[in-house]
Amino acid sequence: MSHFRFSQKWRVAGGVLCAVLLNFAGGDLSYAAKRKPERAPVAPKTGPEERLASIYKDLSEHNLNGAQQKADALVEEYPNFRLGQLIRGDILLMHTRAVATLGAAVPPGFDTKLADLRREAAVRLQAEERPAPTLLPRALLQMRKDQRHALIVDAKHSRLYLYENRNDGPHLVRDFYVSQGKLGINKLKEGDMRTPVGVYYLVGRLPGVKLPDMYGKGALPLDYPNDWDKINGRSGSGIWVHGTPPETFSRPPLSTDGCVVVSNDDLNFLTRMVEIGKTPILIGDQVEFVSKDQRDKDLQQAASLVETWRRDVENRDDASLKALYSPRFKSAADEDINTWLDKNRYIPSAKKITVTVSEPSYFRQPSHEEIIVSSFTQQIVIGKFRHAVRKKQYWAKEGKDWKIVAETNV
Repeated sequence: MSHFRFSQKWRVAGGVLCAVLLNFAGGDLSYAAKRKPERAPVAPKTGPEERLASIYKDLSEHNLNGAQQKADALVEEYPNFRLGQLIRGDILLMHTRAVATLGAAVPPGFDTKLADLRREAAVRLQAEERPAPTLLPRALLQMRKDQRHALIVDAKHSRLYLYENRNDGPHLVRDFYVSQGKLGINKLKEGDMRTPVGVYYLVGRLPGVKLPDMYGKGALPLDYPNDWDKINGRSGSGIWVHGTPPETFSRPPLSTDGCVVVSNDDLNFLTRMVEIGKTPILIGDQVEFVSKDQRDKDLQQAASLVETWRRDVENRDDASLKALYSPRFKSAADEDINTWLDKNRYIPSAKKITVTVSEPSYFRQPSHEEIIVSSFTQQIVIGKFRHAVRKKQYWAKEGKDWKIVAETNV
C-alpha cells in the first residue's frame, strides 16, 4: 500500500476552488480592495508550482493583495503559463465580488480550454502529496552502480519523479508535472493515443532545433516497445519525453499522442541529468512508496529468483530450470521455452561449469501486472573457456509463484 505525507490545505475538485479559498472569496473584500496594496516580501526564485502553492497560502490567510502581487510576478516571468493567467484573473475578480469556481473570469465560449485548465490545476495541487522522505519507490529495487539516475512516471497523478542512485539507495531529486496520452495509459498499438506501461530506457537525445515546434526544446526517446511489449503484441513507436511549443508552458494532463510531455524548463533540467542508454524510466499507474524494510524484502525476493535460476544453470538441472519458466514464455525471436533452453545449453559433456552473476539491476513494473525486470551479466566458465553475456529476464507472478515469461541476451 502507498503511504503519503500530505497537506489538505488546498484542493481543486470538480472545478471548485478549495474551501479555504472559497470562504475567503465569499467574505467581505471591500476593505481589502480599498486599502493601498502592501508589498509582498521578495521570495527566492522558485518554479510555477511552488509559486501557486504560495498564492493559495496567501489566500487561505486572507492576504488578497499578497496573492495578487505573487500572481502578477508569476505571469510576468511565465507569460505563457495559462493556468497562472487564469488564477490571476480570478484574484483580480475577487476584489469586486465572490468567486465560486476556478476560471470565473473566463468569458463564455472557452468551455473546453477551461475544463483542461481546471484538470491541470487539480493535478498540480496533488503535488502537495509528495512521498515522505523516509519512504522509497517500490519500483526501484536495485540500480547498477553506473546508473546515476532513474525516472518514475506516476500516470495516475501526472507526475514524474527523478531519483539519484546513491550508496544507501535512491534519493528523490525533484518531481515534475507531466502530460500523457489523450486516452490514458496501457498502449497497445500505433495511434491509440495511449502512453505505454513498463520498464524502459532513455535511448537518445534529440535537440529541439532538429524537431518541429510541437516538441519544444527537444526530446528523449524511449526504447518502446520493449521485449515484453513485443511478446504481448504491443506495437507502435516514437514514444518520447519531450517539451512544449514556445507559446505553451504546459499541456493538460491528458493531451498527447502517447508521449510524456514536460515543460521546456523541466526538459532542460532532465536532459542535463540523465545518461542515454543507462537511465531507466518506469511508467505505471500503481506507483508505490514503501518503507525501507519492505523495499529490502522485495529486493531479496528478486535477487533470490535470479540466484535460483543461476544455481539450476550451473547444476545443469534441466527439469528444475525449465520449471522456472512460464508455459507462455516467448523469446524476442518468438521461440518457445524448449527451443530457447536448447539454444542456451552449454556443452552437456563438460564435467563442471561455473556460472556467476554480476552487475545486477532489479525493477518492479509500477502497474497492476506484477512484473520484476532483472538485468545482469552472466559469465560461464568451462575449463579455459569463458563466455559472458548481458541478460534481461521478465519475471511475472503466476498464482503464488514467480515465473520467467521473457528472456533476452543483450
